Amino acid sequence: MSRSRKPSVFQVGKVRDDGHTVVISGWGLGLCAAACACHRHPSAGHLAISEDQAGGSIGLVSFREDGCDCCEPWTSEELSAILRDFQAIAGMEAQEPLAG
Repeated sequence: MSRSRKPSVFQVGKVRDDGHTVVISGWGLGLCAAACACHRHPSAGHLAISEDQAGGSIGLVSFREDGCDCCEPWTSEELSAILRDFQAIAGMEAQEPLAG
């Protein structure tokens, strides 16, 4: 398994692939581990999601003129793997009763 730098995910969305088109929707992305200022809008300070519909990926917009290399976008395959992991976890039974 390789490790790469990606934006944080704070909201899980959907990935739909019909064989011709990949639609990635509903995902919430936050700063990457480097938390560099290049992802913040120069005057408003907000983050913006960059979508590559042809390549099937989402990441963060870089507001630096020459771009940045602090992180790379999530691919539809990686996001699909996250969804599979969530489904697997949801299907597990708790080993201990919840505190109540």
